[in-house]
Amino acid sequence: MFKKMFAICLAVMTIQSNFVLANGLNSEDIDMTRTDICKKNYRILFNGEALTPTGDDPEMMAILQKYIFGEIFTVGELDIKTREMLTVTSLAVQQTLPQLKAHINGALNAGATPVELREAIYQLAPFIGFPKTLNALSVLNEVFKERGIDTPLKSTATVKEEERYEKGLEIQNPLYGDEINVAMEGLPADMGADVSRFLTEVCFGDFYTREGLDVKTRELLFISALVTTGNTVTLKSHIKGNLKAGNSKETVTAAIIQCLPYVGFPNTLAALKTLKEVLNENGTQG
Repeated sequence: MFKKMFAICLAVMTIQSNFVLANGLNSEDIDMTRTDICKKNYRILFNGEALTPTGDDPEMMAILQKYIFGEIFTVGELDIKTREMLTVTSLAVQQTLPQLKAHINGALNAGATPVELREAIYQLAPFIGFPKTLNALSVLNEVFKERGIDTPLKSTATVKEEERYEKGLEIQNPLYGDEINVAMEGLPADMGADVSRFLTEVCFGDFYTREGLDVKTRELLFISALVTTGNTVTLKSHIKGNLKAGNSKETVTAAIIQCLPYVGFPNTLAALKTLKEVLNENGTQG
């Protein structure tokens, strides 16, 4: 009986330790309230104080800050840098540019490098189109200039023009097989084959092959992008791709929930239901 109780206590202590380490807290912070956690995370991200009674809507800001930085930030074991990278992705997709600027600064303060942030935004182009991506890049470069970061950043391209399809397929195939080829079959004049090739060459050949982010991280950030768009069909494919790329089901779940304050409950709940479908199909739920 004593050994069983000891094992239970040890397991609880391990869970608590993992939580505080993952969320940038110290072991003595386990008993912090959501207000305390909010203030600590806010200082890390924005070098300022949360919950100040200033501005035209201090009540709304207090609800927002305690909810995001004091509660959402405690769900799962994502580190604070990853949380901000997911947030930057969602805000770039939404084109909420003032908030994007704030969270780009927050991501840099949390340890994200300029190259990582650039890559996170570059890779959105195949998902949201180039105009919105350029808008987000404009905000990113504005932040860089304000912080004295020289642009353009170093090139991280690794693929020659004639290698785009080959190198892209090397990444695409283990994660997604030929599902796009199959989906595009039967279009007039076989133009679906062109679309399938574009996807391989552009999404995977032009972007996934770049240095700065590994495939595992790129896939996780796309979870945020797809939760934000509400496209659960493509999200389902990328949940499967995430699991194949090495992200755990717990990590994917936490990434979806991280989007909740920025996209609302309908999109997030739909994404979590889609996740459950994938886990049920794989026999890995729970």
